[in-house]
Amino acid sequence: MKNAVLTQEEGRLAIKIVRENILSYLNDKIYQCEYELPDIFYEKLGVFVTLNKHDSLRGCIGYPEPYEKLIDALLDVSLASAFDDPRFNPLTMDEYDDIKIEISVLTKPQKINVENYEEYLSEIELGTDGLIIEKGYSRGLFLPQVATEQNWNLEEYLTNLCYKAGLSSNSWKDDDCVLYKFQAQIINE
Repeated sequence: MKNAVLTQEEGRLAIKIVRENILSYLNDKIYQCEYELPDIFYEKLGVFVTLNKHDSLRGCIGYPEPYEKLIDALLDVSLASAFDDPRFNPLTMDEYDDIKIEISVLTKPQKINVENYEEYLSEIELGTDGLIIEKGYSRGLFLPQVATEQNWNLEEYLTNLCYKAGLSSNSWKDDDCVLYKFQAQIINE
C-alpha cells in the first residue's frame, strides 16, 4: 500500500491489542481495551490477522471488506485466527510466546474489469495486489504478500487462488469468474 493507513505508533498499538486479546482469552478472561485509541481505530476497515510460529503459518482470519470499526475487527479476527482457523487446532498457552503477529489493513476490494482474461496479467501487480476470486458460490482470497512469500509468478498466483476457492486451476480465465484486487498495509510484530 503506497500510503500507510496506520502510523508506526498506531501499528505497534494494534499489535499490542491483538497480543493482549489472545492472552486474555487463553486466561479465560474477556479483554478490556484500556488504551486511548486514535481515531483510525474507529474507522471501518478490512483487516486480517496472521499468526506465524517458527516462520510457519499458524492461523489467518480476517475481513476483506470494511464491515466493522478497526478496533472491533481486530478483536474479532485475532481470536478467530488463534482459535477458529479450521486448518489448525486452537492455540495453546504453550505456543503463545512462540507466535509472531502480522496485521494486514486492507483497502476496499475493487473489481478488475477486463474484456478478456489475458488482460488480468497487466492489471495485477505481484507483491502489491491481493486478490479475491468469485465464481458461483466459490470464493477465495490471498493477501498481497502471499505471492512473493511463495515465490509465485502471476499465473501461479492465479492458479493457486483458484485452488484455494475450490475451483479448477484455470477458472480465472472463465467469463463467469470475477476478480477483485486490493492492497494492504502490513504491520509485523
